[in-house]
Amino acid sequence: MRVLQLGPYPPPHGGIQTNLVAIRRLLRERGHWCGVVNITRHRSALDDCVYHPRTALETVGLLVRLRFDVVHFHVGGDLSPRLLALALLCCLMPRARAVLSFHSGGYPSSKAGRTARPRSIRGFIFRRFDRILAVNAEIAEMFRRFGVSAERIRVIPPHAAPVVGDTPLPALLRQFFDRHDPVFLAVGLLEPEYDLHLQIKVLGTIRARYPDAGLVIAGSGKLYHDLRRYISLTNYAEHVFLYGDMPHPVTLRAISECDILLRTTVYDGDSVAVREALGLGTPVIATDNSMRPSGVCLVPACDEIALQAAIEQTLAAPPPSGSEWQSEASDNIESILELYGELLTPPALVPSTDRMAATRE
Repeated sequence: MRVLQLGPYPPPHGGIQTNLVAIRRLLRERGHWCGVVNITRHRSALDDCVYHPRTALETVGLLVRLRFDVVHFHVGGDLSPRLLALALLCCLMPRARAVLSFHSGGYPSSKAGRTARPRSIRGFIFRRFDRILAVNAEIAEMFRRFGVSAERIRVIPPHAAPVVGDTPLPALLRQFFDRHDPVFLAVGLLEPEYDLHLQIKVLGTIRARYPDAGLVIAGSGKLYHDLRRYISLTNYAEHVFLYGDMPHPVTLRAISECDILLRTTVYDGDSVAVREALGLGTPVIATDNSMRPSGVCLVPACDEIALQAAIEQTLAAPPPSGSEWQSEASDNIESILELYGELLTPPALVPSTDRMAATRE
């Protein structure tokens, strides 16, 4: 089996990247070929069969030139015209089955998501895919509103099977952890939707009661310089570590050693970091987006007082290790490989009178 994935490839490490890499790893372990067309501006990875086209024409050239049985397109965030055009191109590849993974949990409730209907360009494109993988039931329902038949939609939660290996924390990060107690950790992109200014502000209030508290922010994005300036204006700047991109093994180590993982957002889907923290027994405080796993302490968006109260309550009485949440992740990637096999299995012969009913819509 030969599978070509299109989507973001690390670094940086995010939820979609984690899914993509996990699929690629398992395929290669099973002896299958798996290439990746990285569609982001980050092009530092030099891994085998990972391609970094710089133009739309180069992307088209790769799709035409490479040989694959399944093309799997990973989409997160908003659906730009560029992504929609690429989605349609994936569906037009001859002799290949097309799969779409939609990771944007906040999209169904957005203005664009609420206008889902069959008689639309988006609906036309989505119905061309052989299978659509949704990370939750709300996304699956949105695709049904686009006119995608139920048998083509599968709900498979994000991959999050955290295993903390022997990777140590880098020296500067180790020193920060050793000097601070408690340590809060934020993992994501340095973008407005993650409301990181709120976390920095609340840290100042928390330090009045916990004077050794510190905050580590891991990730990259357009707010990097703005956050640096904001941190420098506080009287506790040395207790906020704006780390930058963090390799995934280091991220898992930091999640396992921090006291609380913070996920404050104004727009968010189903976070892999949240599921990884729960799987490692680390308490999680996250903005309520109506799709968090059980075991997360939920707070309203942009609410400084609620976030402070949740942090103090969690520090005073941390939940039991692992809480009530149990990871489904060990089966999620296996389910995707089974789906590939299902698509590539020749259909059983049916009586001639039924063939028209069995054809693809």
